[in-house]
Amino acid sequence: MSGLLALVDDVAAIAKVAAASVDDVIGQAAKAGSKAAGAVIDDAAVSPKYVQGFSAERELPVIWKITKGSLKNKLVFLLPAGLILSNFAPWAIAPLLMLGGAYLCFEGAEKVAHALGLAEGHADYPDKKKVPENPALLEEQKAAGAIKTDFILSAEIMTIALAAIPESSFWMEAATLAMVAVMITVAVYGAVALIVKMDDLGLLMAERGRFAATRSIGRALVRGMPGFLKLLMVIGTAAMLWVGGSIIIHGMEQMGFAAPYEWIHHIAVAVGHAAPERLMGAVEWTTTAAIDGIFGLALGLLLIPVGEKIVTPIWRKVFHKAAL
Repeated sequence: MSGLLALVDDVAAIAKVAAASVDDVIGQAAKAGSKAAGAVIDDAAVSPKYVQGFSAERELPVIWKITKGSLKNKLVFLLPAGLILSNFAPWAIAPLLMLGGAYLCFEGAEKVAHALGLAEGHADYPDKKKVPENPALLEEQKAAGAIKTDFILSAEIMTIALAAIPESSFWMEAATLAMVAVMITVAVYGAVALIVKMDDLGLLMAERGRFAATRSIGRALVRGMPGFLKLLMVIGTAAMLWVGGSIIIHGMEQMGFAAPYEWIHHIAVAVGHAAPERLMGAVEWTTTAAIDGIFGLALGLLLIPVGEKIVTPIWRKVFHKAAL
């Protein structure tokens, strides 16, 4: 009996340690995931466009295809690559982050320039004559395009999360990154599914609602969704520029060029001290984010010729030929 009780006690102790480890993983994943909030917002803002043009019954299946592809990107490709970098080439994390940040700046600036009529932007099908008429083929190609875009944003998210994880064991880092991958994917594509189906829900409420208030809310949803999607794209673009600029500035600081970071920090502190005390922290953060975003926009505008003349043509040549 004493042996059995000792065994039960050992099992309970192991269970407590395991529970504590799970709590640590969840806590670290939440903190690491929050650092990638800007890229996550952009991912959620960009993704709804890939289901536009499909019938209502095909929207969720397309989102599910993209979700599975996103999980594969993160867990099969990016997680092992991130762990290898963290353990064998940690010096490469900052330059890779900066490369991803530059891409975000380019994408955000290109959207701004396109909205102002200063750049053409890039479409999923540069030659519209080649857009497939077969709905099933179009669905596959749209999903494939979304998964390729997701790979870039996921790489940025996973690298940011990896850089935010406190120094720990290999398996703790692996578990935390896996948790980040699942949490963010569920959050992003769950939100995308809700956004995409919101107008259908509004239409259902407007047509079948038992109460006048329900029908009014439904009509408001239907009328408001186009404007909300435009607002979401604006927020996503702003998040791209803010996150991209912030990554570049922090990367330069880590690599020994701290002047821009310190300059922005001093300005943010000065502006924050000019605000009421209860708003000081929020004003400092907003000022920092705004300057980071302006820097990101300026850098992105400089990168547009490189992206449009070199990167985008290569991207189209490689991936669109493979898809068509």
